[in-house]
Amino acid sequence: MFDVVRRVYSGREMRDEIMSATGSGGFSQDRLAYLDRVLVERYLEPGDIPCAAIQIWRRGELAHVGTWGYLDVERRIPLPDNAIYRIYSMTKPITGAAVLMLMEQGLIDLADDVERFVPAFKGIAVFDEVGQVGSRTRPTGRKMRIVDLLTHTSGLTYEWMGCSPVDAAYLEANIVRRDLPGGLDAFVSALSKIPLEFSPGEHWNYSVSMDVLAYIVQVVSGMSFGEFLRTRIFEPLKMVDTAHYCPPDKVERLTSCYEVRDGTLMRDDRRTGMFSSPASLEEGGAGLLSTTEDYARFCRMLLGGGTLDGARVLSPKTVKLFSTNMLPEGRTLGAMYMPGRGTAMRMDGDGFSICCGVTLSSGQKHALGSAGDFYWSGAPMTQFWVDPAEDLAVVFMTQVMGSPHHFRIARILRSLVYGSIAT
Repeated sequence: MFDVVRRVYSGREMRDEIMSATGSGGFSQDRLAYLDRVLVERYLEPGDIPCAAIQIWRRGELAHVGTWGYLDVERRIPLPDNAIYRIYSMTKPITGAAVLMLMEQGLIDLADDVERFVPAFKGIAVFDEVGQVGSRTRPTGRKMRIVDLLTHTSGLTYEWMGCSPVDAAYLEANIVRRDLPGGLDAFVSALSKIPLEFSPGEHWNYSVSMDVLAYIVQVVSGMSFGEFLRTRIFEPLKMVDTAHYCPPDKVERLTSCYEVRDGTLMRDDRRTGMFSSPASLEEGGAGLLSTTEDYARFCRMLLGGGTLDGARVLSPKTVKLFSTNMLPEGRTLGAMYMPGRGTAMRMDGDGFSICCGVTLSSGQKHALGSAGDFYWSGAPMTQFWVDPAEDLAVVFMTQVMGSPHHFRIARILRSLVYGSIAT
């Protein structure tokens, strides 16, 4: 059992009482209380983040939970325990789980050529260079495979990278948006007309790969991507607040989204409102909303070998793929980064598994953890990781885009959580 008393912060304003949660799970409660103080004093009180929520599960128990800050700072609405967050790229592992479910049914093989499911990708070429009469392309060294999509080694990219003519072509096409007419069908059709950054398997580059996987799930399953997630993952796991949009009866729990402008935290009104209506494009890479509780249930399913509370989603053998480096020839991310980009993620010594980073060695990572723990984050600084060796799952939520603390807080949370383990 655990007792919760909330303390709500905004800037240096304090409301109610400090929160502490007690449980077992082999943690030192004094050290977990210090974790709370670090989040409050270093990030909430200075106004670097508008809110924070955390759940820590270990050995099948909720060992720690915390909720601080404001759902909306300007209106002084305290953050509720069941607040709904935009999780952006924490959507990706859920998409990966959907693909693995179809793999277990024999409908997809990770070595399958993508063009088997996306005929428009047949003959897709690699961008070569810009010549006097336009851009030139060259054939790929091999065909793109499902595993390339799962590991960001497909040759695809994101428009916001802004590093190459291919990135610019994505931006001009304007196809990665929730209101895209025609949804995933139109997205894949337009994407097939843009050349790749590199030949599949040659490099690692963050990309729209999981959105292509969402399309493939839709094609193979015969249902929309959102419907597949709802019926095959969210309902069995009782993830009652996870979806591609926030319905009217829940919008009062949807957090406002913030961004850093000239070093100051400001509400991002565009992102704050954009998830309150259904999406035409049900993204597999960044489209979902969720709660701390819901996402923890997804993590606990993975920690439980594919099952939670009697609901079986994946087999234990399949779940182990999340802890397995699937990059070509077992290479590290540092060895596979697309030249000129990606290094800010600070994952040089790690591998990549099913839409997740995976720790190969905590020594090479220069951060606490275990070989085989897997993790990812979302653009508004949301974070999660699952550590099978420690029987541990951690989910952290806030809502601020473009924060200079994004990657640092991920590493600090690891230090604080692992530093609190007593047995």
